[in-house]
Amino acid sequence: MSGTDEARTSLAALAALLAPAHEAVAARVLHAHDDPAGYVRDHAAQLAERGIAGPRPDLAWTALVDALADHRLLAELDWKEDAEEIRAQLRALASRPSVDPWVLVDAQDMLLPTHEFLQACGRHYRDVGAALAVLDIDSDCYPVVSLRAARVEELTALAARAGFTARGLGA
Repeated sequence: MSGTDEARTSLAALAALLAPAHEAVAARVLHAHDDPAGYVRDHAAQLAERGIAGPRPDLAWTALVDALADHRLLAELDWKEDAEEIRAQLRALASRPSVDPWVLVDAQDMLLPTHEFLQACGRHYRDVGAALAVLDIDSDCYPVVSLRAARVEELTALAARAGFTARGLGA
């Protein structure tokens, strides 16, 4: 399998892992991978918000982040986000765990800087069998997804095979 084929297969598997009920996510990611110029043309307005005006090597990864966000499966958090706002955005995720990890968050956690607070959130999510992970887009934000804790290693391996970085929080 060529590198491009392996990346394509891994991107499709990532979309299926993070958005199993939303085939449109995989279709969008594969469109960006297979036809970058067409994807940029079709999604110009949303890409302009990210400062993207043309095809680039990370376009399919950006498409994954945007498609997940459009389906409420990803929260894009600023590097200096307030703990209450992080909590609100994570609670709004369609992929949030059925058991509420927020009962485990104490007042001291809420005072932590963003990165440390996200690590604490990741630990609390793991306590209920879920996980938080960041899809690194080389930016000053944290695109965060929620998934079952048992699937984090699969997520990071698929991302690496596609040429990108995902990492679990709170491990």
